[in-house]
Amino acid sequence: MKGHRKAPLTRFFFKLLFLDLMFDPEARRVLLYALVSIVLGALLYSWLEGWSFLDSTYFVVITLTTIGYGDLSPTQPITKMLTIFFGINGVVILLMLYDQIRRLRGPKDRSESE
Repeated sequence: MKGHRKAPLTRFFFKLLFLDLMFDPEARRVLLYALVSIVLGALLYSWLEGWSFLDSTYFVVITLTTIGYGDLSPTQPITKMLTIFFGINGVVILLMLYDQIRRLRGPKDRSESE
């Protein structure tokens, strides 16, 4: 009976941590592209703007998701150009991630199951 209760919780965390995307070859590429973009962007902003790595990561994630709180903003022309790139790239990354999540977690097409 314990094993029966554990399975839904395991599935929940499996999906919460996007592990299902990591085990799918097609989705893995998209997830890794997103993670590399975040880390590379954080390193660049940290180096160019002198922000901490945490602040830089926060700024990149907020920019990629197009939230843009405005509490941090680039001050140099090169980082402003980088922000334009990350803003546009963020929309593409989110659409690609949503598509992979829909493909893996969405309802299966009836014609495929027959």
